[in-house]
Amino acid sequence: MILIVYQYPRCGTCRKALKYLNEKGIPHEDRHIVENPPSRRELEDLVRKSGLPLTKFFNTSGKKYRELGLKDRLKEMDEAEMLDLLASDGMLIKRPIVTDGKKVTVGFKEEMFDEVWAR
Repeated sequence: MILIVYQYPRCGTCRKALKYLNEKGIPHEDRHIVENPPSRRELEDLVRKSGLPLTKFFNTSGKKYRELGLKDRLKEMDEAEMLDLLASDGMLIKRPIVTDGKKVTVGFKEEMFDEVWAR
């Protein structure tokens, strides 16, 4: 199956991930995370398949995250509220998110991509 890469073109980490996939010849489909963000249902599925805590899906270094004061507010939110918030604005989502429908990675570390995506 072709990989789906939720990414933001101006994100340096996303560009590194895409460069990695291109250099390794790994087929992928890019999805602009702001123009075409994952739905709440897709986010639930991505979180479940990733095995990561939901909080790892937040772009903690983003301007929007800071503006909304989420560092403190997330501690008081339940999972449904967090999913609603993530689904409301692609800029709040950590990127890139890469999935083949079974596995999911969040962010980019070459070692992780070697382990999960390199064939």
